[in-house]
Amino acid sequence: MFGKILIANRGEIACRIIRTARRLGIRTVAVYSDADAAAPHVAAADEALRIGPAPARESYLNGARIIEAARQTGAEAIHPGYGFLAENPDFAEACAAAGLIFIGPPAEAIRAMGAKHEAKALMERAGVPVVPGYHGTVQDDGTLLAAAKEIGFPVLVKASAGGGGKGMRRVDRADAFAAAVAAARREALSAFGDDRLLIEKYLSRPRHIEVQVFADRHGNAIHLFERDCSVQRRHQKVVEEAPAVGLTPGQRAEIGAAAVAAARAVGYVGAGTVEFVLDESGRFHFIEMNTRLQVEHPVTEMVTGQDLVEWQIRIACGAPLPLTQERLVLSGHAIEARLYAEDPARGFLPSMGRLVHFRMPAEGFNLRIDSGVRQGDVVSIHYDSLLAKIIVWDENRPAALRHLRTALASCQVVGVATNLDWLTALAHHPAFAAGAVDTGFVERHEAELSGLPTQPSDRALALACLHVLLSRAATAGDAAMRSADPWSPWWSATGWRLNGDAESVLRFRQGTTERTVIAVAQEDGFRLASPEGGQMIVRGELAADGELRADLDGRRLTARVVRQQNEITVFLDGAGVRFELEDPLALAASTEVPPGRLTAPMPGRVVEIMVKPGDAVKRGAALIVLEAMKMEHTIAAPADGAVAAVHYTIGDLVEEGAALLSFAAPEAGA
Repeated sequence: MFGKILIANRGEIACRIIRTARRLGIRTVAVYSDADAAAPHVAAADEALRIGPAPARESYLNGARIIEAARQTGAEAIHPGYGFLAENPDFAEACAAAGLIFIGPPAEAIRAMGAKHEAKALMERAGVPVVPGYHGTVQDDGTLLAAAKEIGFPVLVKASAGGGGKGMRRVDRADAFAAAVAAARREALSAFGDDRLLIEKYLSRPRHIEVQVFADRHGNAIHLFERDCSVQRRHQKVVEEAPAVGLTPGQRAEIGAAAVAAARAVGYVGAGTVEFVLDESGRFHFIEMNTRLQVEHPVTEMVTGQDLVEWQIRIACGAPLPLTQERLVLSGHAIEARLYAEDPARGFLPSMGRLVHFRMPAEGFNLRIDSGVRQGDVVSIHYDSLLAKIIVWDENRPAALRHLRTALASCQVVGVATNLDWLTALAHHPAFAAGAVDTGFVERHEAELSGLPTQPSDRALALACLHVLLSRAATAGDAAMRSADPWSPWWSATGWRLNGDAESVLRFRQGTTERTVIAVAQEDGFRLASPEGGQMIVRGELAADGELRADLDGRRLTARVVRQQNEITVFLDGAGVRFELEDPLALAASTEVPPGRLTAPMPGRVVEIMVKPGDAVKRGAALIVLEAMKMEHTIAAPADGAVAAVHYTIGDLVEEGAALLSFAAPEAGA
């Protein structure tokens, strides 16, 4: 067994590897960029070494720097996790040349499966069924378009060297093909350093089924059953489960055998994932093999009782597989939901900012939380926006789904937009509960999953008011104690007045809903009244742990209320309700963005500009492409008009809300 390993990754997978290594008595070395100096994986490791600035290409993708870090710290092996250098055969070879063990498959296997067009040809020769498509090496636009026409639209344009939805575009018409190819090439080059593409037939309503495989250096290869990863947005997985719903024992055995055959065909060693699509007739087709551990590997661990990271380490040490195929047992059902910093209402655009409040449910027998962030961390544009994986298990799928709903209700995040409400809606959706999923599920049920924001209940509004009033009283009390005369009546926060009651008028907004509350101070609390006539007596205290212990008309409860400037989030009854407290002084000082400008919907890097000053554009026309978190986002014209000025150039970093370009003022009478 190794004495020390270096982890060439970050986030939750780095934390996961550290936990397993510690259990095995192995010391760990974390590497980090400037953006991750205070990250949890850095704090958890036995040692940590800086490897460069925040951009991944200058840090986590710098193989030479990582190998040098291993030399400096005396590490014997490097675990690449997933992403970054995990599927880079040149890095695997460089590790071997440096006398280091790469905890992953041989470079030849990575290279064989890394280029999807070559992998598909290899699978065809091995007798594994593949999706119809073009997997050739000729990559000019004309050849690709001709192949797409021969296959028949709709088609999928896919990056040959990667996965995770990056460099992937669905194309329904020939006239949209060139733009999709150009965008896919840029995204693939940015994410994987390789802009080669392949074209596949787009299958209607397929399921995405993947099989976890393992092989050792002694000629043994097995599978650890399958996962269903059909629930996706932007071609990226967001909910996974094991086993796949509705597969017969015969189908399970057949797809597992095909996955093992795929691994044997390339002389595989270590952990890998063979991905298939299952069409409506029940036939499966190979699409790719990811030569690494997958983000969703915890569901396989939950249903098999095995630690796959431990398996990786033991196999890298030369040990045989811990179990044979016959001894592996599939037990119960597991579901993983990925909590992302993203905004489903804005097309799942990534959200950046500081995690002002971050609280996950406590782990237990049925619940596991994998996370690489903590309260106070900053979600930046440089890396994936995954905050946490919520993984649940029980003896059957309905019971596991109940655990998922309970766990999601206990998640609390303030500071960035998240997909938490979206995941909650998904977990309660009847079609998902019935297991009726395919890769088009999210698009088909977009309206029901997005829904409306949680409407403010009277109790949630009362708690927001009470929090504001108690905070004001605490602030006044602190100021009094710091003053020259803390006992002066002028510092009193009781609301006493010489003539009449002391009233505070609080105005809140949630979306388009406005609520006004008149608060009247009483001896031990407040009377809250609305202009419509409703009243409530409230009292309470702010606990040291940040909770609000309240009494609302005799009903006692404890809630979490988080305030970020004028935004107040009340966590109550398994939901987070956000209010904006209207501040007259802030409203008077605010100004609107001048008309005629197109602003950035998120921070990012400008990768393409399609227009120049003087160009006439139609509504919906692509104007600028931003890259954030390795994904491209096209900014379109909101209306017909003419471009007056472009304020950035390719390669520039922009902040959210920055004016990207200006439109000319419309002519009089136009």
